[in-house]
Amino acid sequence: MKQSIKNAIEVQNVTKVYGVGENSVTALKDANLTINDNEFFTLLGPSGCGKTTLLRLIAGFEDITKGDLKLFGKEIVNLPPNKRPINTVFQHYALFPHLNVFENVAFGLRRLGKNRSEIEQKTNYVLKLVQMEEFSKRRPNQLSGGQQQRVALARALAPEPKVLLLDEPLSALDLKLRQAMRIELKTLQRETGITFVFVTHDQEEALTMSDRIAVISEGEIQQIGEPNSIYENPANQFVANFIGEANLLKGICKKIGKNGLCKLNSGHEISLEIPSLIKVNDPITIFIRPERIKINKSSSSKIKSFISQFTYLGNAAHLEVESNNQKINITLPIDKVKNFKNADEVTLEFPKNHARVINQ
Repeated sequence: MKQSIKNAIEVQNVTKVYGVGENSVTALKDANLTINDNEFFTLLGPSGCGKTTLLRLIAGFEDITKGDLKLFGKEIVNLPPNKRPINTVFQHYALFPHLNVFENVAFGLRRLGKNRSEIEQKTNYVLKLVQMEEFSKRRPNQLSGGQQQRVALARALAPEPKVLLLDEPLSALDLKLRQAMRIELKTLQRETGITFVFVTHDQEEALTMSDRIAVISEGEIQQIGEPNSIYENPANQFVANFIGEANLLKGICKKIGKNGLCKLNSGHEISLEIPSLIKVNDPITIFIRPERIKINKSSSSKIKSFISQFTYLGNAAHLEVESNNQKINITLPIDKVKNFKNADEVTLEFPKNHARVINQ
């Protein structure tokens, strides 16, 4: 028998406005989302989009202007932060400099009035979980950035919260450490079974770690879905551009339906499904990822296309192809890189199952 999915967090028509009158700013507008129990859920968007505001509303650090918040089915709008079974890991880890690692992690347990035996047991357990048990006597200034982050995680996990909120906790780390910590965080979430709500502006972090993602722009949720779904089927042009690289190619509809046809401004024709609400000769925008376009060398094509920019990336190459003043981005796998160079004339193919009409 399939186990039913339990809702951990329900955000219902939530709006947050700062200030009043002409000086008011709407940071979040009519947000609706449901986060499942034992889910790694990511709030993704550019700086100032409202993702941290939503996180702070869930934590109870900010008051909601309008709407409702539920935690495991219970309303928490009027519940103070210290009464919510939620912990937060901040971008700056906020470790107590005068306490060693063990005491930093044990701090929350002592505040909850746990007995000495339980404090020792739980503190040692989470330190082992984050691989920091051998550093228990060290102070924060004796630890690397990655080690401090692990201590902050352990401290947040020790009281066994039902939900863990993480506000860009990897942003201060260097690239290699950030990549390693992504794997560790996902593993930690699976091992503990705690619901993780992760805030980031880094699309790669979101794609590699999340069960589901909510993409936010200008205070509004643009799309919610699994990483693969959002990458392959973005809801609009903002999502397409924000998640990975995207070609948004202008053209004219020549035929509608499942076997529709679009003539791009570049002169290329793309066969794809075109919805019936679009009319023949309407201007449309076609979405296709750079790695989906097929490219071949050619000097006899009817449509003159040439590589205007060739950028070697080590494991791949990025090409900018120009056709009738329309620029088309292409990503080449490493084994094809040696076949092309700057100024080469080329032909392009746009696979039907990877191109689609996209909304503004």
